[in-house]
Amino acid sequence: MFSDAIDLRDFYGSPLGHLARRMIRRRVRDLWPDLRGQSLLGLGFATPYLRPFRGEADRILAFMPAQQGVLHWPPEGPNLTALVDEGELPLEDASIDRVLLVHALEGTEQRSAMMSELWRVLAANGRILAVAPNRRGLWARFDHTPFGHGQPYTVGQLSRLLRESRFTPLRTVKSVYAPPYATGVLIRSAPAIERVGDRWFKTFGGVVMIEAQKQVYAIRRDRKRVLARARELIAAPRPVPARRESGPPATHLLETRPQHPPGGEPACTSSL
Repeated sequence: MFSDAIDLRDFYGSPLGHLARRMIRRRVRDLWPDLRGQSLLGLGFATPYLRPFRGEADRILAFMPAQQGVLHWPPEGPNLTALVDEGELPLEDASIDRVLLVHALEGTEQRSAMMSELWRVLAANGRILAVAPNRRGLWARFDHTPFGHGQPYTVGQLSRLLRESRFTPLRTVKSVYAPPYATGVLIRSAPAIERVGDRWFKTFGGVVMIEAQKQVYAIRRDRKRVLARARELIAAPRPVPARRESGPPATHLLETRPQHPPGGEPACTSSL
């Protein structure tokens, strides 16, 4: 089940939400340093991480699942968000270059359909960045943050999901190593904790992030010929059997007669 959009907005307006947004946004920016000339789709509740790309990407869209609710974004300009069914995205095939998936995988009940739709709308060799709670991290163990709701993932589980959805994982990172407590000391120490955790305690990051590329399989020339020939055979008219002349059907009666030996007398059999 998705977290409500109002609860997500309130979380990212809190000191703890500011910490998570700052740490995750830095990782997203490291993976995608330049999106000039590309279109970007944020699915789930990705708006806290889309702002750095405004004025850089050619087009930015923010889709929020119907069960989560939708909020106007950005507050200072025309609305870029839409309420959608994550299993049926209102986009044309191969119309998006990058997809940022945040607060979506852990809450959706249409995981397979959603991933199929993302594959459909991504351009050839387009990339997706999936952000999900880390099953082994501290943040997935406390429900006072949105990362403690829904289904968390290990690196292996998230990587397998992407491969099964026809994406090739490229890079894996983790983030948010500070404990999920809004104390002044922890918030001020978060950058240092992030550096130490990324070097020595990668298993315990609060979120796991995997960048993956859309797989597009080429069809060999001989396979193209086979498919073209199959279409010709399917489209060709089928032969119509000739009609038989009217009349009674021919019948053949077979008689079974006893066989006579060479002497002309019938063979005798006896049973003892």
